[in-house]
Amino acid sequence: MPTVELRFSAQPEHVRTARLVAAAVARRAGVDEAVLDEVRLAVGEACSRAVGLHRSHGIASPVTVVLTEDEKAFSIEVGDGHLATGSDASAQGVPGGGGPDVPETEADSEDEMGLAVISGLVDDVEVRTGADGGVIRMTWPTSPAVVLP
Repeated sequence: MPTVELRFSAQPEHVRTARLVAAAVARRAGVDEAVLDEVRLAVGEACSRAVGLHRSHGIASPVTVVLTEDEKAFSIEVGDGHLATGSDASAQGVPGGGGPDVPETEADSEDEMGLAVISGLVDDVEVRTGADGGVIRMTWPTSPAVVLP
């Protein structure tokens, strides 16, 4: 199970690098060429979201991106390291999971929009939050390796 891990400071200019690395590793893992643009876009959204959370909460730790190649799937986990807030509904990726009495801020709206875009691009998405931050895990199927004679 080869894995590539990126760590970058929460600067918007590093998101492009994460997208390029993700596309290259996805291609090597056997993700269909027709899906690579979706991989790039989804990683860009997840990383931009993480950068925004880091900057708005003043978090100095790096954004992490873990790319994992399994036999039948390729997955990317983007960790934002923010202080988790909200209810279990937000931990499951349900927009507006903060509850009816919690006012929604502009940052929350942007966060929900980013998650909606990712969900539209990737069929298999999991959003988890915990005491040490949040992780968006995105998974794509891979084609079997072609062995040339």
